[in-house]
Amino acid sequence: MAKVAGKKNKGNDAGKLGRKDYESELKKLHVELVKLQQWVVEKGLKVCIIFEGRDGAGKGGTIKAITERVSPRVFRVVALPAPTEREKTQIYAQRYLTHLPAAGEVVIFDRSWYNRAGVERVMGFCTDEQSHKFLTVVPMFERMMVESGIILLKYWLEVSAEEQTRRLQDRIDDGRKLWKLSPMDLKSYNRWDDYTRARDDMFAASDSSWAPWFMARSEDKRKARLNIISHLLQQVPYKDLSHKQKIELPKRGKIGKYKSQPYPFKMVGERY
Repeated sequence: MAKVAGKKNKGNDAGKLGRKDYESELKKLHVELVKLQQWVVEKGLKVCIIFEGRDGAGKGGTIKAITERVSPRVFRVVALPAPTEREKTQIYAQRYLTHLPAAGEVVIFDRSWYNRAGVERVMGFCTDEQSHKFLTVVPMFERMMVESGIILLKYWLEVSAEEQTRRLQDRIDDGRKLWKLSPMDLKSYNRWDDYTRARDDMFAASDSSWAPWFMARSEDKRKARLNIISHLLQQVPYKDLSHKQKIELPKRGKIGKYKSQPYPFKMVGERY
C-alpha cells in the first residue's frame, strides 16, 4: 500500500486545525484516494463504507471530502430517504441490498441499515423487539457480505453535546446550511441519553472481528476528515498504478479550417 502522510499538527493538539494546513494535508490524501480508485477498478474490489454518528457530527462533510476528487461512477454515495409505504412491507435489509457495491465500486452509506438501531429505536419508528432482532441478525448479515468479498468499513463520528448544539444552531443561523437541519434533528435534540444508550447497545452487538466499528472524535471537523481518510486508506491495501501508463496529450494538428457560423447565441450575462 502506498504511504499516506501522517504529519501531526504543530502546537497544541486541542487547537483547531487551520485551513491552510488542512487543505495541504487533504490534497495529499486526495492523491492517494485517486490511486486507491485506480486499484479498486483494476482489481475489481468491492468496498462498502458506512458512516453513522450523532446529528451534526460531520458525516456529510467527511463524505464530501472523500468524494470531491474521485469519480462518482466509482465512489457512489447512498443516502436513502424515509422508506415508502411499499418499502415498509419489505424485509428490512431489502432496500439496502440493491445499493451494495459490485466489482470496481466503492459505495458510501450516509447512514445505513443501522437506522434501526439508532433513530428508529429512539424515535419509536420500530418496536423494541424489532430493534433487538436487528441487532441479533446484523452480525450474520455483515459476515455474509464480507465472505462474499466485500470490504466493509464502519465509522461512527462522535461529538460532544456542546459542540452539537453549536453546529445545529449554526445551521439555523446560516442560510447556506439550513437544508441540513431536518425536522428529525429538532425532534431528536433532547434525546441525547437515549441515543447514547442506543449507540452503546449497537456497538456491543455489532462490533465484530469481521466488521469492527471505528470511532472518530469530531470536535474538530477538519482533523476528523483527515484522520478518517488516512485510516480508510490503511484499511484497503492498494498500489500505485500510475507508473503503468505514461499519459501525454496527442498532437492536435492544425485548427481553424472550419469557421463557426454567426449564430445568435443567448449569452449568460457577465455580472462578475
